[in-house]
Amino acid sequence: MRGTRSFSIGGVPIGGGSPVTVQSMTNTDTRDAAATLAQVRALAGAGADIVRVSVYDEACLPAFADIVAGAPVPIVADIHFRADLAVGALERGAAKVRINPGNIGAQAKVRMVADCAKAHGAPIRIGVNSGSIEKDILRREGGVTAQGMLESALGHARILEAVGFRDIVLSLKATDVPLTVRAYELAAAQTDYPLHVGITEAGLPGDGNIKSAVGIGSLLLHGIGDTVRVSLTGDPVPEVAAAIDILKACGLRRDFVNVISCPTCGRTSVDVAEIARRVKQELANIRVPMTVAVMGCVVNGPGEAREADIGLAGGGLAEGTGYATGAIFERGKPPEKVEGDLAGELIRRARRIAQTKQRKAD
Repeated sequence: MRGTRSFSIGGVPIGGGSPVTVQSMTNTDTRDAAATLAQVRALAGAGADIVRVSVYDEACLPAFADIVAGAPVPIVADIHFRADLAVGALERGAAKVRINPGNIGAQAKVRMVADCAKAHGAPIRIGVNSGSIEKDILRREGGVTAQGMLESALGHARILEAVGFRDIVLSLKATDVPLTVRAYELAAAQTDYPLHVGITEAGLPGDGNIKSAVGIGSLLLHGIGDTVRVSLTGDPVPEVAAAIDILKACGLRRDFVNVISCPTCGRTSVDVAEIARRVKQELANIRVPMTVAVMGCVVNGPGEAREADIGLAGGGLAEGTGYATGAIFERGKPPEKVEGDLAGELIRRARRIAQTKQRKAD
């Protein structure tokens, strides 16, 4: 993990080796405080640590205060062009603001925002994407490049540094995955700012998940990234699950049940997909690290999943009964034949193991 500056966003630590946090953004009309707050709560319930809200005119500010007051997580204000809205959001409890100092206006306006942020202990995120690079940089670079994105971001950062503000987060997003990765690699090598990572305009769920997983995951695996946002078109709640899944796959979230299952083959005689789906659903609230395996047959199942805390290998139907059979294998114990509700038996035993792990942790 790279060394970065560290500070907090509404009490949530960022940088300095702190755990990578998950962000998302509302897409309701911010002026409708009730609808926006409902979406904030849904995002928090899905696992978001921080939620961003657009503040685009004066009518947003009274609602923003209500949103902050009722939110279970820190709220970030997304601002473009207007210093007065940034100050207004900070005065109403914004835990962080997202601006580009270069489009806020004269240095006096930048100083006004920076002084207000400092007074309220709120960091500032500089958000650069491939569509917001200054024209002189584009001309010099011959188009959008990773170096040009970083140069743009650092130019904005220097404006804040010049007025004495240092609690800065950088983001350098593009829709092109290799370009985005390269931009963040340059930023990680040349700066000590915490990095907000993501692929912008990734698209609909499905394609967008793949692009985000490849881009964000490759960065996280190299220790780059302090907070993440998966950007998907539509309902933002699935963004949070996608981000958490990426963190899990990168080994950065371990407070969960990792359900592994085989791809199945001609030997499979139980409904592996349905059993795995049910196991994942019913063990989703467990917050201890453990692995549960669902394997299609006893030929390879216990061997391939030997690192699991507990697993099930399908065995077919019991003769004359129509009941499904299988073998439960628990780490350190010989396999045990079971029949009937295989998923239910696996879930029951997995919960028992989780309770034991939790008692030891406590």
